[in-house]
This record gives sequence, structure tokens and C-alpha cells, in this order.
Amino acid sequence: MARTPSARLDDMGDAILGIREALHDVNFETYRSSWVLQRSIERGLEIISEASRSIPDELKNLAPDVSWPAIAAIGNILRHEYQRVEPLIIWNIVENHLTVLEDAILVMSREVSNGHA
Repeated sequence: MARTPSARLDDMGDAILGIREALHDVNFETYRSSWVLQRSIERGLEIISEASRSIPDELKNLAPDVSWPAIAAIGNILRHEYQRVEPLIIWNIVENHLTVLEDAILVMSREVSNGHA
């Protein structure tokens, strides 16, 4: 059974929450030196990436500031080109892009709740 856009948005929101919880009070050096932290954050980003692929374009259009192609692409990189992943790149994604995505998820979720998508 296919998951609904609402469920996919929830998956993305849950992954962001998990990433934020995992990195609470963590600095870059701690993150960089922890295999467990790196893999858990990467897994969260994979979930976000995969879920984003199932969000309809009419919802994505509500969030033009989000780089949807880049979100889809990071999942492929994490899965298939993991040897190229640099901790600083992942850290920058988390630090500089998750808030914009989180805000977009809230807007899209409200739209879905209102029955418009």
C-alpha cells in the first residue's frame, strides 16, 4: 500500500526531529569523531530524501526555497557513493538547510490537512 503525502511529510518531520535530538549540544568535532553520530544523521537524511521523492509537485511548489532535486540527490550519494561523503558537508546541510525544509514541511502539512492536496 502506498504511503500518503501526509505520511511522507510526517516521516520527513520525524527524521528532522531525530537529527536535531541526536545533535543537541554536539559540536562539529564531536560529530566528526563519532561513527555512530555520522551514520545516524546520514540515515535521517536518507529518509528525508526518500520521502521527498513521493511528495507531489503541487505541494513542493509551495516551498520554492527548498532545493528538491538536491534533497533527492543526497539520498543517492549516501546510499551509492558513501565513500565520498565528507562530515563537513553533512554538518553544513544540517546547520544551513534543515530549518528551511522544516518550515516547508509545516506549510505543506497544513495544506494537506486543509484538504487541498
